[in-house]
Amino acid sequence: MSVQPGWVPPGVDIGKANTARVYDYWLGGSHNFRADQDAARVLIALDPNMRATMRANRAFLGRAVRYLAGQAGIRQFLDIGSGIPTEQNVHQVAQAAAPGARVVYVDNDEVAVAHSQLMLDDNPDATIVHADLREPDKILADPETQLLIDFTRPVAVLLLCVLHFIPDSDQPRQIITTLRKAMAPGSYLVICHACRDANAGLADQHETVYSSRVAAQLCLRTREQIAGFFDGFSMVEPGLAWMPQWRPDHPGDVPEDPWKYWGMAGVARLDTP
Repeated sequence: MSVQPGWVPPGVDIGKANTARVYDYWLGGSHNFRADQDAARVLIALDPNMRATMRANRAFLGRAVRYLAGQAGIRQFLDIGSGIPTEQNVHQVAQAAAPGARVVYVDNDEVAVAHSQLMLDDNPDATIVHADLREPDKILADPETQLLIDFTRPVAVLLLCVLHFIPDSDQPRQIITTLRKAMAPGSYLVICHACRDANAGLADQHETVYSSRVAAQLCLRTREQIAGFFDGFSMVEPGLAWMPQWRPDHPGDVPEDPWKYWGMAGVARLDTP
């Protein structure tokens, strides 16, 4: 696309692929550009199951939010790395289960923020903050976050498909510690993270494509490393599992090869601050 559409915020470089827009392409969205599409197609060529993997991630998000808003009684959600809005967003799922549930989205991509603002314009219980997970203190202190989230009460912090873009040099465990210290007992942490255990060779190829084509560094981790992000929390059954295995709506929804969907997912409760 040589002409930048009028809805693109000023200063956005559409010549470099972006993780949120690559994800949007895989889900069949329209808010992506040639660079995003090219990078997404290269990754599909490496793994033809990529689109199904993204749908499995979205399905896990829906199940986790329904559990939290329903069975767990959570009424506040902080979704960091929320991406470009698509169907069944967190506020839609949460507010359907619990009217009045409050949701703060956070993303570092201007396109994702712009479209979230349009979608949330008439929803007083949901907002979007333009920030990066690498600066958790900034997210927690943002006026929009403070307006909707009462950190003296339980909150669900959602980190779906975002931690694998935070290399160890950016101290992801310290980031989670900062978030955990702000959370009241009874809060929950939700993580979905691409796992290299299923196919280490293919994982290396994915990391190479991201480093060369996308404005992000991909860092796929082992199951053991992903489990470490939940230190200080108590895992909810079934624990850390491949995405399709986490509380499926029907037993038949779990494929024979759930590891082909890359993502390991878990929900955990904070019993003490």
